[in-house]
Amino acid sequence: MLKNLIAAAAMMILACSASAQTDPTLFTVKGNPVSVSEFKYIYSKTNQDKADFSEQSLREYLELYTNFKLKVQKARDMQLDTIAALKSELDGYKKQLAKSYLEDKEVTDKLIREAYDRMQLDLDISHMLVSCDRNKPAADTLYAYNRALNWLKMIQKGADFNKIARDSSEDKSIKDNGGNLGFITAMLPDGYYDIEQAIYSAKVGDIVGPVRSNAGYHLLRVNASRPARGEIEVNQILIRKGETPEKNDLKKMRADSAYNALVAGGKWETVCQTYSDDKTTASKGGYIGFFGINRYQRVFEDAAFALAKDGDYSKLVETTLGWHIIQRKSRRPVGTFDQLKRGLSERIKRDSRSQAAKQAMVRRIKKEGDYSEDQKVFAAWAAKQVDSVFHTFKWKPDPAKPQDVLFRYGNDKVYTVADFEDYCQRSGRDRMRGAGYPLQETISKLYKAWGDETAMSFEESQLDRKYPEFKSLMREYEEGILLFEALKQNVWDRANTDSVGLLKYYNEELIMKYKWNERARVSFYTLKTDDPKVLAKVREFAAKKPSADVLKKFNKKGKPEVISVMEKLYEKDKNKDLGTLWKGGDMTEAKTDAGTKTASFLKIEEIVPPTTKALAEARGYAVADYQDFLEKQWIKDLRKEYPIVLNEATFKTLIKK
Repeated sequence: MLKNLIAAAAMMILACSASAQTDPTLFTVKGNPVSVSEFKYIYSKTNQDKADFSEQSLREYLELYTNFKLKVQKARDMQLDTIAALKSELDGYKKQLAKSYLEDKEVTDKLIREAYDRMQLDLDISHMLVSCDRNKPAADTLYAYNRALNWLKMIQKGADFNKIARDSSEDKSIKDNGGNLGFITAMLPDGYYDIEQAIYSAKVGDIVGPVRSNAGYHLLRVNASRPARGEIEVNQILIRKGETPEKNDLKKMRADSAYNALVAGGKWETVCQTYSDDKTTASKGGYIGFFGINRYQRVFEDAAFALAKDGDYSKLVETTLGWHIIQRKSRRPVGTFDQLKRGLSERIKRDSRSQAAKQAMVRRIKKEGDYSEDQKVFAAWAAKQVDSVFHTFKWKPDPAKPQDVLFRYGNDKVYTVADFEDYCQRSGRDRMRGAGYPLQETISKLYKAWGDETAMSFEESQLDRKYPEFKSLMREYEEGILLFEALKQNVWDRANTDSVGLLKYYNEELIMKYKWNERARVSFYTLKTDDPKVLAKVREFAAKKPSADVLKKFNKKGKPEVISVMEKLYEKDKNKDLGTLWKGGDMTEAKTDAGTKTASFLKIEEIVPPTTKALAEARGYAVADYQDFLEKQWIKDLRKEYPIVLNEATFKTLIKK
């Protein structure tokens, strides 16, 4: 036994030694290590193409990174990582980042490729339907399934598919289409993935089903297939049908006239504007844009897609709306895989077919996480539940919080009966919605959903260990949050509130940094009249006298004000109002405004020589400088407070030139 313990200890020491050699410590802050891999990662990420691993570059960045780590260490000692708002922000980021890891990328990629490949083919489909909402009781669901299955047996014995569809199908569109849906293409809407699977796996002429959808159970027949049409861009001339047979005949004659005008060489735009009843598009050449299949009536689409080249137009096409002449503007095929991949990925994530990827992920998590389950415990618990209580608001978790283990991951992470009961309470809506279904069916659904949820939660807790890049990103974000808060409290807030310290620093360090250039003290005259005689008198007097004298002379007591004056300081070369004028006594040309009946001009009263700015005049810049000063002083204090120990030999192994 002693020999075995010694051997085990030796193996642990060797393992730790090997790990340390694989990723040695570059430096420590207050004894906390920063590994070579962490430094190389952040150095390369920050410098990108300029990360040449020269000694100068590495030492410069080492200085920056040690300063960063000092601030983060201070933030931790200030217990900023315990602030609820910051913890909540970090948790939100973690969940957002974890999303990309909590999916089976291989299965998702297969679903994307599957959808794209199917988009290359349009299928002509007929169907018949037994309506059955997914929330119907199990008995109703079974009845609907058996009814559809009976139809299938009848067809297999020789019954006519179309006749059964017309006589029995519960699809509301059956009266119009006889069960024929026309050509459709992937991706089908959410909830119809099983139908998509069935028809794209079948051959022309095959009958498949019963297939479940959100609407009920379907039998489907694949009538034909063709290469996908893609989209076409068209103009149209529309002559709407008349309300009576007589008016309809006149409308048909009008449509013939429009077509004949085109054949005779008439310009499309002119004929469209003259004849088309679609007033919203007639002035735009009848433009209705791009469309794919199943957007308009089939006869209209067939005519449009039959046009061979851009600029071609069709003969008269009759729909229930009227007569159309269609002109092709352009046509585009289904895009390339690279063009459509991102859009398909987003659609699949929102679509219920993404459950396939989720279930694959759950299976992988369980396998990698050493999952084990105790079915006896689950069965015993389920047997104790009562339908009339469990399916109602009366049901409550056992206050004793039973700790019987339902399943576990490895030896440490266990999930108990009490945990499942908490989930059942949280999922009260789904639990009570099961009323009418067998009790065990409801319990099984809840247990499955809870198992999936806990699998994802367990995997999220393992991301730091399994994915180094995830761990690095989370460390960056956490330390970034802490740094921001520490700087806010120790530097930024202080710089804005420490008025005494700011003034002292400004007078000692910045007084000669911020200066006014030569400035002009300018009077801005505004006259409440555009009378040229009055304007001339004012300008003549203003040229010799200061603004106060001008106001005194022309603004008489008890009478409406004639002149107003606003004084401003203009810094040299930083204004356009004065043009090239820069001498005391200079005046700009007068400007008059006939609309407001006013006149205005500027006069330079004096040129003020360069002078230093007061703190109030340079406050924004001064505060920024003071923040820099406080941060540098803070770093000096931190270096005294926290010892930094650099492994120089390890550092030199990073140098490449």
